[in-house]
Amino acid sequence: MSEQQAHEDRSEYLVFKLGREEYGIDILRVQEIRGYDQVTKIASAPAFIKGVINLRGVIVPIVDLRVKFALESPTYDQFTVVIILTLGTRVVGIVVDGVSDVISLTPPQIRAAPEFGSALDTRYIRGLGTLDERMVILVDIDQLLGSPEMYLVDATSLEV
Repeated sequence: MSEQQAHEDRSEYLVFKLGREEYGIDILRVQEIRGYDQVTKIASAPAFIKGVINLRGVIVPIVDLRVKFALESPTYDQFTVVIILTLGTRVVGIVVDGVSDVISLTPPQIRAAPEFGSALDTRYIRGLGTLDERMVILVDIDQLLGSPEMYLVDATSLEV
C-alpha cells in the first residue's frame, strides 16, 4: 500500500472527555470549540438540553452529553467546553468535560462496538478506536443527535 493510500484510509476524530472516559467524533463535523458559557433555558426541554446560545446570529441548541449518557452529575469548570457541530444544515453544541486532542485511526485500529443485548443502547457507538494502550469510544454523532428522542435534527437536515 502506498503512503498516500494509507493516509487516505485514515479517519480523524476529535477526542473529548466525559468523566473518566474518552470519546471521539468525526473531526469533519466540528465547526469550533468554545468555553462553556451561560445558555438561555428553554421551558419544558428535556434535562439533557441545557438551552440555546446565539452564535453570530444562529440560534444553537446546547446538549450536555454527560446528562444524555446518564453519567455522574455534571460540574462546570474552566475545562468544560462546548463543541459546535455542523450536522447537515443544523448547528448543534455539545457540552463535554474537556477536549484532549485529534487522533488519526486506520480501519484496523477501529473495533466493532461490543454487543450488550438490550441492557445498553449501542446504536450511537460507531466502534472503539485503539491507539497503543488507549481506547476511545467513537460516537456516531449524526445517529445520536438525529435520534427521535433528541428532537434536534431531522433526517432530511442530515442529507447534504
